Amino acid sequence: MQAMEIESNTADVCAIAQPLADDKLTKKIFKVIKKAGKEKLIRRGVKEVVKAIRKGGKGFVVLAGDISPIDVISHIPIMCEDAGITYIYVASKEDLGAASGTKRPTSVILVTVDDSFKYKELYDEAVAAAAALAPSF
Repeated sequence: MQAMEIESNTADVCAIAQPLADDKLTKKIFKVIKKAGKEKLIRRGVKEVVKAIRKGGKGFVVLAGDISPIDVISHIPIMCEDAGITYIYVASKEDLGAASGTKRPTSVILVTVDDSFKYKELYDEAVAAAAALAPSF
């Protein structure tokens, strides 16, 4: 298995992309996304993620911070807060797309895991770390 290179180029990241994951947490999140993607437990793209959240889907949302214009995904954190879903931003849409198993850059991913997920403890660690960074209202 090839090790994935993570670009820590935060120059393109939008100012509202908060909470932004650091490099260590980003690697952990991408590992969870890869494992969940192999078991078909992810929703990829704005339309699919919004539809899943509206239908009551639970999980963990990962957003790309370098989307232009940011208005395309700016409503998703509000939906996540209303639904009680943890969310976090990562620096690159290209890396997010690569972690989800596609060649296309991806703006947002919803990871929905169930009890049969083999890497549930890794998922729980990533969600807990993201929740610690999230602002509380």
